[in-house]
Amino acid sequence: MTNTGMFFRMLFSAVFRRRSRAVMAVIASLVGAATLFCLAMICIAVPQQMNQEMRAYGANLIVTPTGDASSTGSGSDGSTSGDSDAKSAGIDAAMVKHTTEMVAAKGSQKHATYRYENVRVNAAPYVMAGVDAAQVRNLNHHWVVDGSWPTTGKVLVGRDVADAMGLKVGGSITIGYRASDNAASSSSSAGSSSSSTAESPESDAASQSSQSSQQMHDGRVNSDIMDTTGTEFRVAGIVDTGGSEDSIIYATNADVDKLTGVKRGVDVIEYSSGASDLNALVASINDMTSMHVKAQQVTKITASDTRIITMLQTLFWIVSLVVLVLTLVGVGTTISSIVSQRRNEIGLRKALGASSAAIGVEFYVESAMYGLIGGLVGTAIGYGLASWLCVAVFERAIAFNWALGAASVALAALVAVVASIPPVHRATRIDPAIVLREE
Repeated sequence: MTNTGMFFRMLFSAVFRRRSRAVMAVIASLVGAATLFCLAMICIAVPQQMNQEMRAYGANLIVTPTGDASSTGSGSDGSTSGDSDAKSAGIDAAMVKHTTEMVAAKGSQKHATYRYENVRVNAAPYVMAGVDAAQVRNLNHHWVVDGSWPTTGKVLVGRDVADAMGLKVGGSITIGYRASDNAASSSSSAGSSSSSTAESPESDAASQSSQSSQQMHDGRVNSDIMDTTGTEFRVAGIVDTGGSEDSIIYATNADVDKLTGVKRGVDVIEYSSGASDLNALVASINDMTSMHVKAQQVTKITASDTRIITMLQTLFWIVSLVVLVLTLVGVGTTISSIVSQRRNEIGLRKALGASSAAIGVEFYVESAMYGLIGGLVGTAIGYGLASWLCVAVFERAIAFNWALGAASVALAALVAVVASIPPVHRATRIDPAIVLREE
């Protein structure tokens, strides 16, 4: 029999003679591998799932026109109004498409466009937003809508507006529009919206509303705007978000065009971007000065996203460290017990001429074998646990990460070998004379 054959024969005979100890070593490696692999899979998958979940709570990127994008607006008759009464031209459809393509190139995206106008309801100033209802609904899953979304001739009113005017779903609302109400804010609407949307996607509308409210005096509407004429709309629904959206009236873009008599670009594009580096995306948009738009992050969304992921990753490393220590202790204790039981055998082998290196290699290979078996089974169990947790919490399945699986098995074997170093070191220092004398 060759030396290699004898080595493996002695190795397997030692394992099978002490099956209970071998099982304990495998279980220690198994538990460690299962826990670590489960945590690693969750740590990798959960941020991705959380990004998707966070995207359901609104935009994380806002694009608004720069000051030089506001010049002239086209009237319904095709003529161009002068600078004195011009409303911001906004972001035209071609630029919306180009910006959206830039965002989509960096990852998944959802978007919605908003055109804001100052209007009057019962002579009181409000803000009306022209939107694509499907886009807004797809972007803002957290909006609570009582009723339905706006369609032709029907509007969606914010909860604050509905409460102030006693509106109900199915009721009517008369909305008036004056170009003079919007001309006063045309020069500052783009700038104010771009600075305010960094905190809230709808706060630019609130800014415009505050500008309109300046036409109020001592809590009463000034006499020069006591005009209650306008276009009658049905209230399709009432939206309640708890934010600035509750003070806005939403209508279709076609209805806003018809009401104002002016078809122009949008004031804000909201994006829910899945880009891995949102700062780089913002910089790339802002660097293209010819686009005449400005991009910025919605800090309350991105900060929450980053904070939660950082907390999760910190927790993962802490728990992983604890699991590694416990695995080292468990495997090391089992190997130490095996060495103690084989003390006489080790002494006899050394007396017959076996080297300390040969004995050490045998124990290290035996420990690595325990680690490999435990790592393979533990990785499979860990994937099962991770899959169950992701389905239970996020209702989404996760795919097996083969690279991470191989690393898990290799780590389990390495931990087993490292844990066996102290007991194996003691085994190689056994004095055969003392052992034989005890016999």
